[in-house]
Amino acid sequence: MKVVFHVDEMGKWQEATNNIRNLLHLEEKAEVVLLVNGSGIQSYQLKHAQKFIRENPNISFHACHNALKAFQMDEADLPASVKIVPAGVLDLIALQAAGYAYIKP
Repeated sequence: MKVVFHVDEMGKWQEATNNIRNLLHLEEKAEVVLLVNGSGIQSYQLKHAQKFIRENPNISFHACHNALKAFQMDEADLPASVKIVPAGVLDLIALQAAGYAYIKP
C-alpha cells in the first residue's frame, strides 16, 4: 500500500500525522509520503513536527520549492531528511501516477 498525505495549511500538520500514525498502526508496511506545500511549509519549523520526522525515518517527507520561496525559507530551514521537490502539485501528480493513494486531511 502506497499513500501520500498532503498538507497545505499549517493547521493540518497534526491531523495528517495522526492519520499517518493510525494508518501505520494497521498497515505497518505502508509506504508513506508526507508532501507539504502552501502555508503548510512552515510546519517543518515546528518542534513537534521535527520530532515526528526524527521518530519516523521510514516516512518520506517532501517540501515544495515554490512554497519555500513564497514563505522566504530555504533548505537550511528544513530537517535534513526532507526532500525538496520543484513543485508540490507536480509531485502529487507523479506520486498518484505511481500508484499512491491521495489523502488530504
